[in-house]
Amino acid sequence: MQLDADRLQERLTPLFEESFTRFGELGAAVSVWQHGKPIVELQGGFRDAKREQPWTADTIVLFWSATKGLGSACLLHALQEESIALERRVAEFWPEFAQAGKNEITLAQLLSHQAGLSALDQPADVLDYVGVIAALEKQKPLWPPGTTHGYHARTFGFLVDELTRRLTGQRVSEYWRTTFAEPLALDIWIGLAEAEHKRAATIYAAKAGGEQTPAEFYRELATPGTLVRKTFTSPAGLHSIAAMNTAENRAASIVSFGGIGSASSLAKFYGILANDGVLEGRRYFSSETIALMTTTLASGIDRILQIPTAFSAGFMKDAPDDPQRIFGPSSSAFGHPGAGGSNAFADPENGISFAYVMNQMEQSLLPNEKSLRLIDAIYSEGRASARPTSLPATG
Repeated sequence: MQLDADRLQERLTPLFEESFTRFGELGAAVSVWQHGKPIVELQGGFRDAKREQPWTADTIVLFWSATKGLGSACLLHALQEESIALERRVAEFWPEFAQAGKNEITLAQLLSHQAGLSALDQPADVLDYVGVIAALEKQKPLWPPGTTHGYHARTFGFLVDELTRRLTGQRVSEYWRTTFAEPLALDIWIGLAEAEHKRAATIYAAKAGGEQTPAEFYRELATPGTLVRKTFTSPAGLHSIAAMNTAENRAASIVSFGGIGSASSLAKFYGILANDGVLEGRRYFSSETIALMTTTLASGIDRILQIPTAFSAGFMKDAPDDPQRIFGPSSSAFGHPGAGGSNAFADPENGISFAYVMNQMEQSLLPNEKSLRLIDAIYSEGRASARPTSLPATG
């Protein structure tokens, strides 16, 4: 499938504009790359609810859990550099992790949300990195590791962060900056520099009154003591959407949900992953590491989200038994969405990478029609471009 830039721009522009006129978008950007080159870049709307600050190509925004994909890429790169297989035990590299029955947990289980560490029994503040790591070391698995999977909404980033630090001496924020962001000129920050604060769009919580689906998940989220509620409230803190708009909290290095950047840079980075680890002739990831990103390690009903989900090593996949495709039609695709509607993925089969970011959140667990309509149109246009314009001559 080869995308035609002009035709795709013509196809996506009215759909993107409808996000504002029909679906209540405030400010947003979308970026589509293929074979390591930008195909379509769109942005529009406003950075603020007063509609005084236009959203431009220079605007950056919080993209919540889409940060998890970047953190996972950093850890996988570190493992690649040391030739460490995912079958190895986490405790080999992080000895204190072995406490409370966790000695046999593998890197693969941890990266695919099978470790049973989605919540903490010991109180810890999300801004207290040392305290969270100590609580994770003491935490007993909440289910037998490797028997099922459940989304580690808040703890995942800390697990990835500490493993990266144990392997490299750098936390993910520094590893990301020195290994990818600076060499590739990526406008993405895990811990926003003070000088960049003025470019960041204000993020807004979902408006009240919208349908909450899946209903069972939201019921348990609202019920004290449930595993779902514990998962989304531990480590504690920064539960207010507005709190993520302060310079202090934007500067925090939170791998689970603190990444801030542009759609274009997200799509550019995923463009490496969509093209066998290579960009502009330089190899960043081996073919073997890309295979870890595409290969499903866990699939089925998610213990936490209570819908079908699937995970490779650190990335989300479209669950095979779920008709909704958030990463397009290819079974090779992988990525990570963020709360409220942001989404980024790589499609190695077609060399396509995609990112959508916005500042008006929606009440949805996974990406909604704002980005899904664009994704559907990309592949529809790609299939149309691949068809012959006339019947082939016959002899």
